Amino acid sequence: MNTPQRVVLGVVLVAALVVGGTGFRVWHVARIDDRSPVDIVLVLGAAQYNGVPSAVLSHRLDHAARLWRAGVAPTIVTVGGGRPGDLFTEAEAGREYLLSYDIPAGAVVAVGEGSDTLGSVRAIADRAPEAGWSSAVVVSDPGHSLRARTMARDAGLDVQVSPTRSGPIVQTREIQLEYIRRETAALLYYKLTHGSAPFGTDIG
Repeated sequence: MNTPQRVVLGVVLVAALVVGGTGFRVWHVARIDDRSPVDIVLVLGAAQYNGVPSAVLSHRLDHAARLWRAGVAPTIVTVGGGRPGDLFTEAEAGREYLLSYDIPAGAVVAVGEGSDTLGSVRAIADRAPEAGWSSAVVVSDPGHSLRARTMARDAGLDVQVSPTRSGPIVQTREIQLEYIRRETAALLYYKLTHGSAPFGTDIG
């Protein structure tokens, strides 16, 4: 094997190790469920339809409610903006959903900003000092947990993760593996650019 071939092989091996290692970390963090006491339960947004949370978002909200009832945090924060023409933001739809399940109004804060994970966690980081939030547990889907945690920590937030274990994203092993593949690519893109991936990671 000549020198150019060795260089190409070395590059391929390094790339495979980076991708494989990142995918393993996405998989590993997806299995973490840290319920240590924090200031807020932070629910990352997902689609809503005229104020009604999608199946993905409603399962996140259900999990957040369970964490709140277990005393993990005194406050649930819903986050996420809206698309042009929407009457509700993702955050507003999430807050109304939680209030309908008898969570007290004073325990739920809606931050209707952010069109993606990066925008949402930055909006929370901006609000945190004024609101007195110094720690949070992030609620999202399992495969999304590492990227969300990484972005939140880079934004200056002290966060842990407690992903939902129900909903469309965890229905089958095939869906979970596809979600991990997409999240691996999105996380690598973020690590390289510190920006949001130009390709979607939503499934279902």
